[in-house]
Amino acid sequence: MRCFVAVVPPQEVVEEIDAFWEPRREAASWRWTSPEQFHLTLAFLPRVEEYQLDELIERLAAAAARRGPLRLRISGGGAFPSVDRAKVLWAGVASASLDGSSGGGEAAGDGAAELTRLATGARHAAAATGIEVGGARFRPHLTLARIAHPEEVTRWLRVAETFTSAAFDVDEIALVASHLGEGPRRRPRYERLADLPVGGG
Repeated sequence: MRCFVAVVPPQEVVEEIDAFWEPRREAASWRWTSPEQFHLTLAFLPRVEEYQLDELIERLAAAAARRGPLRLRISGGGAFPSVDRAKVLWAGVASASLDGSSGGGEAAGDGAAELTRLATGARHAAAATGIEVGGARFRPHLTLARIAHPEEVTRWLRVAETFTSAAFDVDEIALVASHLGEGPRRRPRYERLADLPVGGG
């Protein structure tokens, strides 16, 4: 099966992101991400065999338990592979300190470092299980839209820069199976296979 390990923002943050982007979606006929599929991918696992699941979940649980508390905000944005030929528009991730102050930038401060360690741990857990980890180096982001024909998206990034969500604590990661073509309008259907506490909480 095709899987990924992710941080899923709480429902109130999902609704906040959706409310900001909903009136703007009509301005571009892109494939916008459904709010129920908002997530921050830590590791993409293109092929997981059924027999590997138990070991994978055990190793992911151990990796998540080793990490400390972290608090994030969804803030700003960017584009892959570049702003002038974008195929993906995404929202960025900013650190929010545990005392309530917030860090700047795409993913700044202790929360960002801990998120990167969480992703590294998830990737190592998969590799130790014998599962190939897909994708390039970890870059925290939440996919907003996929663009069929590359476009210049500077004005969209200016819009993204005006948004910052409420802070939220990352207290678990999810192992999710992605069933291609089984969702509405032939999109993937996501199935959460396991929720694993961060910090052992």
